[in-house]
Amino acid sequence: MARGRLRIYLGAAPGVGKTYAMLSEAHRRIERGTDCVVALVEHHDRPRTEVMLHGLEQVPRKEIEYRGSVFTEMDVDAVLARHPQVALVDELPHTNIPGSRNAKRWQDVEELLAAGIDVVSTVNIQHLESLGDVVESITGIRQQETVPDEVVRRADQIELVDMSPQALRRRMAHGNIYQSDKVDAALSNYFRPGNLTALRELALLWVADRVDEYLNEYRTEHQVSKIWGSRERIVVGLTGGPEGRTLIRRAVRLAEKGAGGEVLAVYIARSDGLSAASPKELAVQRALVEDLGGTFHHVVGDDVPAALLDFARGVNATQIVLGVSRRKAWQYVFGPGVGATVARESGPDLDVHLITHAEVGKGRGLPVARGARLGRSRIVAGWLVGVLGPALLTLVLAGMSPAIGLANDMLLFLALTVAAALLGGLLPALASAVVGSLLLNWFFTPPIHTFTVADPKNVVAIAVFVGVAVSVASVVDLAARRTHQAARLRAESEILSFLAGNVLRGETGLEELLERVRETFGLESVALLEREGDTAPWTCAGSVGLQPCQSPEDADVDVPVGDHMALALSGRMLPASDRRVLAAFAAQAAVVLERRRLQEEADQAKELAEGNRIRTALLAAVSHDLRTPLAGIKASVSSLRSHDVVWSEEDRAELLEAIEAGADRLDHLVGNLLDMSRLQTGTVTPIVREADLDEVVPMALGGVPDGTVELDVPETLPMVHVDKGLLERVVANVVENAVKYSPGGAPVVVKASSIADRVEVRVVDRGPGVPDEAKDRIFEPFQRHGDSPGGAGVGLGLAVARGFTEAMGGTLNAEDTPGGGLTMVLSLPLAPGRRPERPDLSAAMTS
Repeated sequence: MARGRLRIYLGAAPGVGKTYAMLSEAHRRIERGTDCVVALVEHHDRPRTEVMLHGLEQVPRKEIEYRGSVFTEMDVDAVLARHPQVALVDELPHTNIPGSRNAKRWQDVEELLAAGIDVVSTVNIQHLESLGDVVESITGIRQQETVPDEVVRRADQIELVDMSPQALRRRMAHGNIYQSDKVDAALSNYFRPGNLTALRELALLWVADRVDEYLNEYRTEHQVSKIWGSRERIVVGLTGGPEGRTLIRRAVRLAEKGAGGEVLAVYIARSDGLSAASPKELAVQRALVEDLGGTFHHVVGDDVPAALLDFARGVNATQIVLGVSRRKAWQYVFGPGVGATVARESGPDLDVHLITHAEVGKGRGLPVARGARLGRSRIVAGWLVGVLGPALLTLVLAGMSPAIGLANDMLLFLALTVAAALLGGLLPALASAVVGSLLLNWFFTPPIHTFTVADPKNVVAIAVFVGVAVSVASVVDLAARRTHQAARLRAESEILSFLAGNVLRGETGLEELLERVRETFGLESVALLEREGDTAPWTCAGSVGLQPCQSPEDADVDVPVGDHMALALSGRMLPASDRRVLAAFAAQAAVVLERRRLQEEADQAKELAEGNRIRTALLAAVSHDLRTPLAGIKASVSSLRSHDVVWSEEDRAELLEAIEAGADRLDHLVGNLLDMSRLQTGTVTPIVREADLDEVVPMALGGVPDGTVELDVPETLPMVHVDKGLLERVVANVVENAVKYSPGGAPVVVKASSIADRVEVRVVDRGPGVPDEAKDRIFEPFQRHGDSPGGAGVGLGLAVARGFTEAMGGTLNAEDTPGGGLTMVLSLPLAPGRRPERPDLSAAMTS
């Protein structure tokens, strides 16, 4: 009998719609005539899921008695006896009640599959066995019900049921997942946006990995050899040619294989002019890589493979993407090329990808170096060709019989002179001309073996040979120098163009600019130094790299910027020709530093303006909100002191009560004003120590009327690390604010719970609520949202509460209350060593 097929709906969290999708699939199959039954589906009293069960045949469950209670589980024998084509089995990781046929539901499913029954099931990503530790670190919950990864991986089909965290929380708030009494706890614990986002990422990555397995199987079956990459930091080597766009797109596709992939495109500007890059094409490629989320880097290096490898290792890259060489086949006699060299020298730490493109084999010019900085090996080769070459040519020509003639001999020696000029420059070519003329005279000009020339025509021929050789060598050397200068100027213009682009784009990071200098010239450190006067000590305004210089005298290269500023570089000496570019970088660094200081001054001015605004608001508060209770106190006192009226005991008591209420209100307003002043001046110094919330929170409720607050702070909560006095003020201000805005008859709920490394206090009211765009604004000083109720104060309560909370290392934020209203979420750090073994998350347990 053929084994049944398993289809799994995978979700990131409860409530995303896995069971609903499974039931929808069952209805579609029944409409197509498939024999489909419900072996076990848990609808958890969700109305929409329960409705989907209508019209589906359900196999009766098996009742099992355990510890005096009766539970129901899937009746495996009944399903096997019914033997449908497809069976729906919900919650694959479920642990069966003791006394069941198998310990786990996935083992029940294995029996159905072995009997040839197709099974459709559901799994949440947090129930996969291999992800238990990761899920616990994210949510603070250790999942007890798990399923081996291999069981899920063997499924014939895996379909991801995805939903954004915001949509899932809205579904939760509307009561579509849990009962209303569990919604608040679930939203504040397991169903937090951060938890849901992390679980969603785990699900997406796990499914992507399974897709790769499917593709590998497909490639094996169809003999497809195409390489698939993974998430990496990928360096793309650009030459400025049109193939660069293909390389960038390919690298981005490799990086998109997983989360965190990064693409860095780098162009190596060679001083010998070997890479004839188009500035326009480079600009297009730069825009392309930045549009795709990567970064563009410009580096100067004489040895392109070495510079590329140094850059890749410097940024901790794991892969290098290069294009296959554009050279024609015969041009490989000049060397293996950049790609082959990089692949050979990359070592085991770097993977090198050579990407084919449409420009392969179309040619890119002769790869002949014509630089003034030829390198030791090039100069040695030029001298060998110029000195030993004529000697070897003499041996070859002397052994030839019959002789090929003096004119041909001269042309061959002239060819060696030109080759010496191409390789080593002018001096090896001149040496070749001198040695060649002497050998021509001694061995091939009659009379031979003497420096005497019998025929005057031969004297002219030798003289012409020397002149032509020297002229050719000079012209070749001059052309090489001009080519080098042009390439150098082109590289400088590209760097200066990049620098100008930074200015136009407003990129003003000093450290980023200094890092660009260090990266461009291959230095160890770069520092921008300044001093106040000619005799004042140098100070570092910004630096990058290891052990930056503390004065220009310590630097290998220093570039003055004005009278009291200098750019100090260490790592190697740079030629004088680089100073023009360095001067531009130094000037830009000075401008960036000045911009940063102007921005700091602007920020300070903004703070002063904010202080002026607060002082103005304070004056308004003093002139209005503070005068109101003072006026009430004054009127009551004046009435009591009046001798014209005889007050009864009830009247006297009422006037004294009014005086006390006004004094309390005045004390509260003055206290908030003083607290706001302390926060503005930065003089709040919390005395942080361990504290129990069940002791602090009740003390903060003394200022609210009885019966207006419902308190739910378990005694089992771990201790928090706070300042008790500040925390009491925070809770008092938040609760008093909630009581003001709550409608009559709807008490404010204050509940606390622990999750991971923090404890949360949630203050829930059923008032009018606050729009999302105003949730941050209500924490600003002297701000009251909408029409404030009478006697609402000066709008400092929440501002003071958030300031004190942040001073203690916590957070205070506003969220919507499910069903209407506002919930203030106060998050506090646990005391060291007080992390609970099992967080208080009973309301957020997953299905």
